[in-house]
Amino acid sequence: MPKERMLLTSESVTEGHPDKLADQISDGILDAILARDPMGRVACETLVTTGLVMVAGEITTSCYVDIPKLVRGIVKDIGYTRAKYGFDGDTCAVITAIDEQSPDIAQGVNRALEVRESNMTDDEIDRIGAGDQGMMIGYACDETDELLPLPISLAHKLARRLAYVRREKILPYLRPDGKTQVTIEYDDDKPVRVDTIIVSAQHHPSVEQDQIKADIIEHVINPVVPPELMQDSPKVLVNPTGRFVLGGPLADTGLTGRKIIVDTYGGVVPHGGGCFSGKDPTKVDRSGAYMARYAAKNVVAAGLARKCQIQVAYAIGVARPVSISVETYGTGVIADDRITELIREHFDFRPAAIIRDLDLRRPQYLPLAAYGHMGRIDLNPLPAWERTDKAEELKKAAV
Repeated sequence: MPKERMLLTSESVTEGHPDKLADQISDGILDAILARDPMGRVACETLVTTGLVMVAGEITTSCYVDIPKLVRGIVKDIGYTRAKYGFDGDTCAVITAIDEQSPDIAQGVNRALEVRESNMTDDEIDRIGAGDQGMMIGYACDETDELLPLPISLAHKLARRLAYVRREKILPYLRPDGKTQVTIEYDDDKPVRVDTIIVSAQHHPSVEQDQIKADIIEHVINPVVPPELMQDSPKVLVNPTGRFVLGGPLADTGLTGRKIIVDTYGGVVPHGGGCFSGKDPTKVDRSGAYMARYAAKNVVAAGLARKCQIQVAYAIGVARPVSISVETYGTGVIADDRITELIREHFDFRPAAIIRDLDLRRPQYLPLAAYGHMGRIDLNPLPAWERTDKAEELKKAAV
């Protein structure tokens, strides 16, 4: 029986949004540490508000990073370079409150429970325990080239385009803060048209609303959204309050980890709850979610399902996950139980194996801290969890 029509919505934000500014600072600090000390332990949180950046957390490393200098560079690179924006990299205060990682956590990460309480060989792959408990979600579907749901894919592309026309001075009156939102109509589980597009763009106070709307439609929406999805005159809302002059940390406090749905799948599937930014790869909030995405993407690329959601769960200090489960929403060509078996056979979810297989101890995280951690086929090099190099193996093994 055909499924009824439904609407699904996802949002994205530009790199100048206060929460994303905080995420980028946290990941910029992580990258700087990994560049000098790949074994560094980092759990770094950032708060931004009017005239202030505060960096706090637990960092254990053998290197020195000039955090205030790094913070100011990131803030200015994003575009907060003038005091009239209410926040800028030269004049904002930068406060740090950093401690070392708790020894109680470190002992479980340094030597996993399996090694401590058994006769297992203390090799590198079994040695590292998960840096926290929790569950992580990976997902892929065949709606877009990057195997992401169409609503979040379009929302990210619009947000990136909004930043591009600001940086390239195509629309020179724009300022760094901005948000996008896309609602897609589905018919029988397939996306058929755009229902609503919302773009909120911070701007110079002298520019009129009519001009902003016309420019956003011409230079942001039309170059991004395929014409075939714009049938039946979708609703287009640009700065629906009528004015967006005050923005960034002047108007809205930003915190690391407050845009976790933007970072992943746009609310189309569940989220485990842990954020990614500012965390080194022993934190399974990050590495486990990347590996789950890698596995799900290869399942879809192999043609074993049109949709694949993977949940993996860990106990702190334990290397092997406590559970791995698969849901294909009735789109699988083989049973979900069999797909679960294939994932266990072809993907190693122990933290040290994930770090090895996805090359997670190198600096690569700052570019991911805005516009999503998943589906980033726009980046070069391609993030390892976006490869589909195991699709053929899975296809052959499923026969």
